Amino acid sequence: MFELACTRYARRPAFSSFNHTIEYREVARYVRRFSDFLINEFGLAPSERVALILPNGLPYVVAFFGILRAGLVVANVNPLATPREIQIQLSTAAVSAIVVLDNFAHKLDNILDENQRKAVVSVAPSDLLPLPKRIAIDFVQRVIRHSIPSRKPEYWTFGAAMSRRYPNGQRHPRACLDDVALLQFTGGTTGTPKCAMLTHRNLGSNVAQIRAWLGEAFCSTPQTVLTPLPLFHIFALTASLLTFVELGGCNVLVTDPRDIAGLARTLRRTRPTALLGVNTLFRALLDAPHFRAIDWSRLRLVIGGGAAIDPSVAARWQTATGMPIVEGYGLTEASPVVCVNPTDATHFSGSVGYPLPSTEVSIRDDDDAVVAAGSVGEVWVRGPQVMRGYWMNPDETAKVISHDGWLRTGDVGYFNPTQMLVLVDRKKDVIIVSGFKVYPSEVEDVVTRLPGVTAAAAVGVPDERTGQAVKLFVVPTSTSLTAAVVLAHCRANLSAYKVPRFVEFRESLPLNQLGKVLRRALA
Repeated sequence: MFELACTRYARRPAFSSFNHTIEYREVARYVRRFSDFLINEFGLAPSERVALILPNGLPYVVAFFGILRAGLVVANVNPLATPREIQIQLSTAAVSAIVVLDNFAHKLDNILDENQRKAVVSVAPSDLLPLPKRIAIDFVQRVIRHSIPSRKPEYWTFGAAMSRRYPNGQRHPRACLDDVALLQFTGGTTGTPKCAMLTHRNLGSNVAQIRAWLGEAFCSTPQTVLTPLPLFHIFALTASLLTFVELGGCNVLVTDPRDIAGLARTLRRTRPTALLGVNTLFRALLDAPHFRAIDWSRLRLVIGGGAAIDPSVAARWQTATGMPIVEGYGLTEASPVVCVNPTDATHFSGSVGYPLPSTEVSIRDDDDAVVAAGSVGEVWVRGPQVMRGYWMNPDETAKVISHDGWLRTGDVGYFNPTQMLVLVDRKKDVIIVSGFKVYPSEVEDVVTRLPGVTAAAAVGVPDERTGQAVKLFVVPTSTSLTAAVVLAHCRANLSAYKVPRFVEFRESLPLNQLGKVLRRALA
């Protein structure tokens, strides 16, 4: 897919980073060099794992496709993870080589043995940029760097890898459709994480499904997508990187989405036709100065995922830009996209839409039986995008994949009268109060509608009388909001067993990289 795109769209702009754009033919040349380097210098054999500890940028793209071209397997690692978390993930994936941003290379110093140290490539933020931009960016990085990067002599630099030349006509091992392409971590970083095995067939199928959903009118014209979400997360990796390469689009890579002012400037300069985001990002942009100065006239598609989109945020976004947020649903184990709303939707539906082509979705009860129409149950998924299983973990694989290929997602939902899937909550987060099920998302939705509340999270806590009770964490906009006001609002809008027993105010809530509240950190 990548090679065909680079041939078909050779002179089209492919990626833009730090206001520098390269064409598909240039990307292909860099990828060939890097894959040659991995095979010739590291002597890596097919199916060995290479960890990417990189933020969005041109080096990530080159390393990702270079690893696959060499017949190897990508293992994505969050560069903001702690050394302990990184060590667990590197060990779980049994990686043979590491590509790491030099700002974070110091995290490896105390967790790698000497053999592993010899297979590390250190990447500068400015690698693959023209010299004037490289000098300027390197200077800025040195100024803002909070820690001294590792400079171990046995570390290769990305620039050195790119400068190596090897004999033409080298034969590279070709992966097969059912070979693993990607090890994607899921299930958090506490304890030993699970690692989904996503094959070339899984990822390619999901791209084909997304293309069919987008429609030929969209896919047949050049598009510019802006990607502020991290590519080490499966949502951005598939829906942005892989999909828009297949379409021959230009991908504007945002390295630091927390710089909302900088992101707004990038939006003004690039005027994308497509944008991927999550609820917290959309809200931050809407509140940013100069947001209304952005020209949205070219925008044709806005996809929201990662976590539920707040209806109030969706309404504000559509009013400001003229485009609705198209919400979808997916999970790492499904490459990730399962359902999505129609691209021609004129308003925010509140559902996650219809299953993609070749995708089956079923709602099951606790006995694995299909529930009655409109009833709530666990969401099961079957399709070509469903993972092979968890890496080196057959017991966990057996828990989530049935004998006939259905993936138990752990999410709770139902089909509405128009057969759109509506998500209710995570099965493991459901709170049982005196035998009654309380879905935290329902409590949170009610509370966030109260003026003076910025965010809320509901969790279950042990209770001698009811088994569990609801505890609510609230981020207020001012100190005048009281627990009594919150509870009165809940009693007016929720059944008695759903009303929180405890209310705690916080300045913020723990979030993951996609802005989803980490309830397990509050329980």
